[in-house]
Amino acid sequence: MKNIPCFKAYDIRGKVPSDLNPELAYNIGRALSAFVNAKTAVIGHDIRTSSEELSKALAEGLQDSGVDVIDIGMCGTEMIYFATSFLGTDTGVMITASHNPPEYNGMKFVRKNSVPISYDSGLNQIEQNILNNELPSKAEKKGTYQYRDVMNDFQENLKRFYDKKKINPLKVVVNGGNGCVGPALNLLEKELPITMHKLFFEPDSSFPNGVPNPMLEANRISTSEAVIKNNADLGVAWDGDYDRCFFFDEKGNFVEGYYVVGLLAKSILKKSPGEKIIHDPRLTWNTEEIVKAAGGVPVLSKSGHAFIKEKMREVNAIYGGEMSAHHYFRDNAYSDSGIIPFLLVIQLMSEEGKKFSELVNEMIKEFPCSGEINSTIADPAAKIKEIDAIYTGGIRSDIDGLCVDYPEWRFNLRMSNTEPIIRLNVESRGNAELMKQKTEELLAIIRK
Repeated sequence: MKNIPCFKAYDIRGKVPSDLNPELAYNIGRALSAFVNAKTAVIGHDIRTSSEELSKALAEGLQDSGVDVIDIGMCGTEMIYFATSFLGTDTGVMITASHNPPEYNGMKFVRKNSVPISYDSGLNQIEQNILNNELPSKAEKKGTYQYRDVMNDFQENLKRFYDKKKINPLKVVVNGGNGCVGPALNLLEKELPITMHKLFFEPDSSFPNGVPNPMLEANRISTSEAVIKNNADLGVAWDGDYDRCFFFDEKGNFVEGYYVVGLLAKSILKKSPGEKIIHDPRLTWNTEEIVKAAGGVPVLSKSGHAFIKEKMREVNAIYGGEMSAHHYFRDNAYSDSGIIPFLLVIQLMSEEGKKFSELVNEMIKEFPCSGEINSTIADPAAKIKEIDAIYTGGIRSDIDGLCVDYPEWRFNLRMSNTEPIIRLNVESRGNAELMKQKTEELLAIIRK
């Protein structure tokens, strides 16, 4: 089967113009309209140099297919998820390459009610229709185009998730990474009783301070140093399209996303006890313990936004969290948000009267983890099979790669969807030395 290189497992992503260009964007609009039988669409884009050109071409493709287009302009991905449901459109497209370098761009897609369209649920069909030139005929009546600013509606929706009367006047370092989040935080600042120390706040398509990817250790230094310099209570950094945020405690320490899932579950279950909480299989023990202690029901799902959102809808979960810093909320069209976690964390800190380090260090001590460690190897599938044969016994699961749980420690080993990479996660019950020992032991086998 032929394929288009920029079509990936969950979205479209590639270099401009070699992988993605206005001609392809136009054809994507045509093919998408037919696939979802769209009458209306909402589109938006990030700050990249190529985004407006791609957005215009996508809109033309949709309009030529008879689709009425609502363009919400520069925004974050979560604003497309919000607007698709809020405006009741048949589809939504965000033009972004998130944390990739400036020469990249891409698209993320949802259908009605903000249900994701991934490769397995539609992008493959859109791709084949473009390759085979099986595009719909131009409509007799071209679709309309309008620009609509939904930022105030989006901000109003955020109020469902926090109570500003319960938030203390905290000092917070906010690192925008020169992506899209600055304008949204500027409006939020007027609502909240907090002081924002702003870092790399101006949207800048050249990313003068490095690509906005706080998962890279080198990119964490600026936030960490700013927290210490400003004697801040918290540091928060966002990726380029702000569907993910990353936290730093008051000492400037980066906090693994795994522990943030536990915190958010605790925060949500305080207000909504008995609800179901979705989590991924890479690291599990801390989340399961916190959810049960707070009167909730932990539910395991394969990682990846399409799987998490599907499972949330299936069991009517109030929240889903991944250690990769994707956090999903039922009252946010079951979609991920990079701003709601920030709001929930500052309210939880205020309500409990604790420093961020106090909230997370107890979890880190109870369930120390390795964090996700990537290894590039020639044959990931064969390596997982080899390790499966070595680590016998334990409680085993293949819901997402290989999970093996022993009484005092566990690990998850999974392949990347797109690269020859194996991802390892290890955790233990209160024994940091055991966790480190087992991590080194597994890495020696993986990399030999």
